[in-house]
Amino acid sequence: MNSTRGEHFRISVFGESHGDGIGVVIDGLPPKQELDLDAIKLELARRAPGQNVNTTSRREADDFVIYSGLFNGKTTGAPLMAFCRNTDTRSHDYEPEFPRPGHADYVAQNKFIESNDYRGGGHFSGRLTAPIVFAGAIAKQLLKVWNIEPKAKIVSIHGESDSSKFDAIIGEARERGDSVGGIINCTAENLLGGWGKPIFHSLESDISAMMFSIPAVKGIEFGDGFGFADKYGSEVSDGMEIDSDGNLAFLANHNGGINGGIANGQQLSFNVVFKPTPTIAIPQKTVNLKTWESVTHSFSGRHDPCIVQRALPVAEAALAIVLAEYILID
Repeated sequence: MNSTRGEHFRISVFGESHGDGIGVVIDGLPPKQELDLDAIKLELARRAPGQNVNTTSRREADDFVIYSGLFNGKTTGAPLMAFCRNTDTRSHDYEPEFPRPGHADYVAQNKFIESNDYRGGGHFSGRLTAPIVFAGAIAKQLLKVWNIEPKAKIVSIHGESDSSKFDAIIGEARERGDSVGGIINCTAENLLGGWGKPIFHSLESDISAMMFSIPAVKGIEFGDGFGFADKYGSEVSDGMEIDSDGNLAFLANHNGGINGGIANGQQLSFNVVFKPTPTIAIPQKTVNLKTWESVTHSFSGRHDPCIVQRALPVAEAALAIVLAEYILID
């Protein structure tokens, strides 16, 4: 396992979906930072399960306890550790002999010699995005000083971009015992030109690595992304000029605010693709690992028919964590 990332804003997530709880250790926080705990609670509430009929029925309050790194409402400079207890688990839904297609079940059992916690996906569960949201909520508070606010919005669900149809599309998939995926757009303003460390720690590669740490993410594109493939260079030119105030100005932003892996000062913009939840009620072809036979199996459990809506605060948090690294470097 490697569940730690970052050098200056360093986070380590821990726990399993159906274990005692989940949490995060954040190292590198400067001292004397006042933390708005209510703002953290609001971010966790945005991600929390059981919000409506189109999300999982599992209900977790995600009430957190901070055990270290905070004194009299301010950071101490020591590692900050927060813990959320799991309170609504139903482990009997999970059968380790039947790995879910498209899930980490089989590869996790294979890699960790059948010792991994398979209940609810264990450490591979979307439940582990709660500690990421907690850390991201703190990162957002650091970024406010720089007037940087990561934002995420849904671009499409199951190929549909009309938001008024999202609930119906998800509801139909849920009633069928199926699931759907979608695309989220992430943006941030006021990044300093020059952020990014090419070649191997470009801003794009740092963001991409963090985004792919979110379960169900299967693709990312910056600016026009794959749209570049069928365009002429003249159609996607981010022209430049000197404006009336004598400043360099861009005439377009096809590249999403990044050139050569370095922020150019324009709006950062990228899309993230989330696949449909792999655990569905419709029978799927899999194997019985005990009998070593091919089978068709129906999977039970409480799962989102679409993870995209609850992923909005997760994507924002992931971006905030990456950008916090840059402000602490500077």
